[in-house]
Amino acid sequence: MAKAIGVIVSERISAGLVVDHKLTGPVRSFPEDHDELDGLVELHTDGLVQTICEQVILAANGAKDIGAVGVALPGLVKEGVVEDSPNLPQLKGARIGDLLTAQLRNHGLETVVTILNDADGMAAGLAVEHGKLDSVIRVWTLGVGIGYGRYPFTPGMWEGGHTVVTLDDKERFCGCGGRGHMEGIMGHRAMRLRFLDLEPEEVFEAAKRGERRCVEFKQLWHKALAAATASSIHMAGPGKFFLTGFNARFLDMPMLRDYMQQMVKMSPLQSYSLEIVHDVPETRVIGAAISAEQAAGL
Repeated sequence: MAKAIGVIVSERISAGLVVDHKLTGPVRSFPEDHDELDGLVELHTDGLVQTICEQVILAANGAKDIGAVGVALPGLVKEGVVEDSPNLPQLKGARIGDLLTAQLRNHGLETVVTILNDADGMAAGLAVEHGKLDSVIRVWTLGVGIGYGRYPFTPGMWEGGHTVVTLDDKERFCGCGGRGHMEGIMGHRAMRLRFLDLEPEEVFEAAKRGERRCVEFKQLWHKALAAATASSIHMAGPGKFFLTGFNARFLDMPMLRDYMQQMVKMSPLQSYSLEIVHDVPETRVIGAAISAEQAAGL
C-alpha cells in the first residue's frame, strides 16, 4: 500500500496520512485555534520549516515507510524552491524542499519531499474526489489571493491569479504590486483595500440592496473571473473548471455564465463547464499527497 503525507500551508498548516488515495486518521492543524490567522506569517523561515516537519511527524503516527511527502503552499514554486510568495513573504527564495528533507531525516524519516503550489494540490484532490485522475482539471481558488490550479501537473508558472483582466490605470490593488490583475479585483485582501469602509461580505450584501458602487463592483468581480477563465479556454481549450475557496460564496453563477457567453464565441471552445465545490482541508491534503506520489513515481 502506497503511503504518503499531504501538507497544506495557508493561513494554517494541515497535514494527514494518505494510504491508497484515502485519508487514514484525522487531518491535524496548526495553529489549532481557527481564529488565529497570522500565526504562520509571524514565524521566520526556520521556524516555519520546523513546524511543518513536526506536523508531518505527527501525521505519520510512528510509521517509517512513508513513500512521499507533498507540501502545498501559496506562491510561485519551482523545483523545491519558493521563488515568490506574497502571502508568506518569509519563504521567498527558500529551498524549502531541501530544508524539509534534512529536518525530516533528523527526525528519523527518510522520504521524498515534493513542494507544489496549493492550488495545484486542490486540483489533484478534486481529480481524486471526482474520479478524474485521467482528465485535465482546472480550479480557481477564491481566497486571500486567487489561486489557479491544474491537474495533471505540467511545468510552468501558472500564476493565473495575476492574469491581466483590465487596462485601468487605477487597478493597483494586487498584492504583487502589478496593475490590472485578477487578484487585484477578486482577492479578499484587495477588496478590503478597495472598500476601506466595508468588509467584502458587506459589499456583496449592499449589492443585493442595489447600492450602485457595490453593484458595479459585483459586476467587475464577475467579469474578472470570466475574463481569466475565458483566457485559459482560449489558450488551453475548454474543459472542467472548479470554483472554490471561502469567497466562492459571493458567486452569482447566472451572472458569471452570462459574461462567459459574451467572451467565448468560437463553437469548438464552448464545451466548458463551471462547478462550485466546497474548499475543505481533506481535499487539499489528499491532493498534495497524490502529487507527491506521482512525482516520486510511486
